[in-house]
Amino acid sequence: MSTDVLLSKPWNNAFFNGDWVEASGNCVPVIEPATGDSLSSIVLATADDIYHASKEAAAAQKTWLSMPPRERSAIFYRAADYFDEHAEEFAMYIARETGGIFQKGQHEVREAATILRLAAHMALEPNGLTLPTTAGRTSVAKRIPHGVIGVISPFNFPLILSIRSIAPALATGNAIVTKPDPQTPVTGGFMLALAFEAAGLPKGLYQVLPGAVEAGEAVCSAPEIGMVAFTGSTAAGRKVGEACGRNLKKVSLELGGKSSLIILEDADLDVAASNIAWGAYFHQGQICMASGRILVQESVAKALTAKIVEKAQHLPVGNPTTKQVALGPLINETQLQKVDSIIKDTVAAGATLEVGGTYEGLFYSPTVLSGVKPGMRSFEEEIFGPVANIVSFSTDEEAIEMANNTEYGLSGAVISANVSRAQKIASQLHVGLLHINDQTVNDECINPFGGCGNSGNGNAVGGPSDWDTYTHWQWMTVKEQATAYPF
Repeated sequence: MSTDVLLSKPWNNAFFNGDWVEASGNCVPVIEPATGDSLSSIVLATADDIYHASKEAAAAQKTWLSMPPRERSAIFYRAADYFDEHAEEFAMYIARETGGIFQKGQHEVREAATILRLAAHMALEPNGLTLPTTAGRTSVAKRIPHGVIGVISPFNFPLILSIRSIAPALATGNAIVTKPDPQTPVTGGFMLALAFEAAGLPKGLYQVLPGAVEAGEAVCSAPEIGMVAFTGSTAAGRKVGEACGRNLKKVSLELGGKSSLIILEDADLDVAASNIAWGAYFHQGQICMASGRILVQESVAKALTAKIVEKAQHLPVGNPTTKQVALGPLINETQLQKVDSIIKDTVAAGATLEVGGTYEGLFYSPTVLSGVKPGMRSFEEEIFGPVANIVSFSTDEEAIEMANNTEYGLSGAVISANVSRAQKIASQLHVGLLHINDQTVNDECINPFGGCGNSGNGNAVGGPSDWDTYTHWQWMTVKEQATAYPF
């Protein structure tokens, strides 16, 4: 397969029952953020499309459970090999569809292959326990798949944030109905469909239907779907959680964040500036774990701000598929205007615009705001843009209080030459992901990933948490023969 084949494939369909068929909704273009041109087009799935796909997935799931575990495992290995074989083509398409740099696309492809191989191992793992019980009886706790799992994924890291749920959910015996963001339908759904198709995944197990709100609501209400895995904004996550609650579905919510990176006065400022730039600017800040607040001890705040400004001034911005750049475009005009509005309002409230605050097309320049304080929009809100918000503090206790002064609870980090001091501070941060002498954007596939507060409902995904997330317990006892009771 070549990039030309990927780009020329008619994506205005759904991957339904293992075939490429046209959905019944409206046809809409998929815009390449860097150029503004139409990259492809899709037909949005309707609620009826989701309901139909869910029924077919439920039927296919029964056959999937009867397949020998080694055969299921081999399918994941073949799908992983497919990603390896087409790594460069897929990475370039990810760069075009998401606006990320080519290296970010390469990262997504590598992680996808890793997650598929982890799923191959998972398919062969023990799925239960033998429990102590009375003589003459066997007592077993078994992991049972939910049946069909609905996956709703976002635009920023669409391949990883889809496959991290899809692969382990399939490995534990479920079928999938996935609704990728219509801005990134190929990287969020169809790319994996190509891999599974080539790997021989039985038809009907993996259904891909890009859609808008109507389709998402149907995922939450289709009776065959026993669980929904959602990654996206906190506002949308609330609606998904409410809908799943009404329908008594299990739901995993991976939502937004306002993560603090704390820099103590004994830190190496050059290293700290590098960490800050990566945490604030990678993928234009469009990451839930982005370092949304840079809390800097006041004695080094001025010197460190100068170093961050210098980095921001030298980070090239442009089309990631044609230039060697550090930052590409934001995903769309709505997001760009939100970023710009937050920056302008924060400056109007008294913060200092050190550098940036300008844009051309969807390309927003790396921005540094100093003097950011509680109550300002840049302090309070998730920006999802390339902004380093510098907040100064005097004592460790003040840093802890500021870091916890948020409705979110996703990631947190502390950089210091004194590891024990950093750990003492970090242990008091209300977050699901915690890093000492690192920035806030970290994930390794084998770790539990999840936040607290408005960053999620406490359901982690990845690593040891996947069995808990994608299955439920069944307790089974067996006696050699029935015995009488005293009634």
